[in-house]
Amino acid sequence: MTTSPIGSTLDEARAFLAAHPEIEAFDIVLTDANGIGRGKIIRRHELEGIYTGGRHLPISILGLDITGEDVHETGLIWDSGDGDLRAWPIPGTLVPLHGTMPPRGQVLMAMYHLDGVPMSSDPRHALQRQVDLLAAKGLYPAGAFELEFFLLSNERDGNGAVQPARAVLDGRSSDKTEVYSVDHLHGMEPLFSDIYAAARAQGIPAETVISEYAPGQYELTLNYRTDLMRAADDLVMLKRIVRLQARRHGVTACFMAKPIEAYAGSGMHVHLSMRDAEGTNIFTEEVEGDWSPTIRQAIGGLAATMAESMLVFAPHANSWRRFVSQSYAPMAPTWGVNNRSVALRIPAGDMKARRIEHRPSGVDANPYLVAATVLAGVAKGLDEKLDPGPETTGNGYQSDAPSTMPPDWRSAIEAAKASSFLKGAVGEDMHRTFTAIKQAEYLRVARTVSELDYHLYLHEV
Repeated sequence: MTTSPIGSTLDEARAFLAAHPEIEAFDIVLTDANGIGRGKIIRRHELEGIYTGGRHLPISILGLDITGEDVHETGLIWDSGDGDLRAWPIPGTLVPLHGTMPPRGQVLMAMYHLDGVPMSSDPRHALQRQVDLLAAKGLYPAGAFELEFFLLSNERDGNGAVQPARAVLDGRSSDKTEVYSVDHLHGMEPLFSDIYAAARAQGIPAETVISEYAPGQYELTLNYRTDLMRAADDLVMLKRIVRLQARRHGVTACFMAKPIEAYAGSGMHVHLSMRDAEGTNIFTEEVEGDWSPTIRQAIGGLAATMAESMLVFAPHANSWRRFVSQSYAPMAPTWGVNNRSVALRIPAGDMKARRIEHRPSGVDANPYLVAATVLAGVAKGLDEKLDPGPETTGNGYQSDAPSTMPPDWRSAIEAAKASSFLKGAVGEDMHRTFTAIKQAEYLRVARTVSELDYHLYLHEV
């Protein structure tokens, strides 16, 4: 296979090189099941070869756990002799990296077999499969992701705990919940200016920045995309931007779901609408506030499949610390209107822009797998005309609706492994790979003797 199966062209590479004579090297980045960018840094003269013949990468790169160790149960290591497959550049993701020295660029990659068939343990292909299934029905998803994160000091406090970063402008510190404080944002203005400059250079529609509901916590919003795949690419690229620019300013960007015990965690909410072949939003109601059957059925599908999908939305041990009552993280598969205490929210706004805000995912989740699972849930709801039940009003944390959500990480792993829905949502190979990786990570955590063990038991038992 010597022709790109994903549509990338040599003309794109040559145009970029001509426009950026200063760039000396490129990060080529493949996103694994955990959302980690793995790949290589290539020299400028190698870029055209990537576009004409792809780049060989070992199949095992998609079978690694969070630490980079092989997970043999994925079947991607020695079962295949750890042979090479071919990664190809994703069109539209060849971009400069702002502020690097010497100047570098970046391109996202997708993995294919040597004959050009998509490698089905690549999470991006899982999303593409769901997009294609909907397109066959004349439906086209649009949306955007929200990015919440912490900016932390590179040094721990006296007790060894992480602490919010000092303002990069003047070194001022704050341990307050400066939620929606505009003046507080001014202290991070040099960093956010570089983030916006980097996003602009990469064509990423980064918009509003907010000081969020914890010391050191922030949110960046992304403009809506008519192509949900591109929205997921935006999120992957924006996380890389934030991490790099924070490092350049001497602080740490943290994408753990719950880095500080006493405060709210960080979510990755997905905003989703659905258009038909004529471009009409099928979630729009005929009379404002009289919800359309399609949006109710879509919510019904998302609610019905949420419990068995939670491992995708909360994939790590730390992810489960985020689900605390009255923390803005949902505790049950509830839905409501203009209500941030539910899992599935219909935001207020113009009815022509009607959408669903899917709130369970932490910022540590893989956006491709999240989007694939959400689309599969919507499709199930539409196909089976599922009723979401009564709307939750008021405090959703006091709802009488029974919660079917797994209580912890281990339960979520078992539910995911047994789920025929999730297997269909992400594909059999991706399902096997993802659940095997999560099982291996669970066992790693379970056998680790932590500092908490010593604190609780050393002198007491």
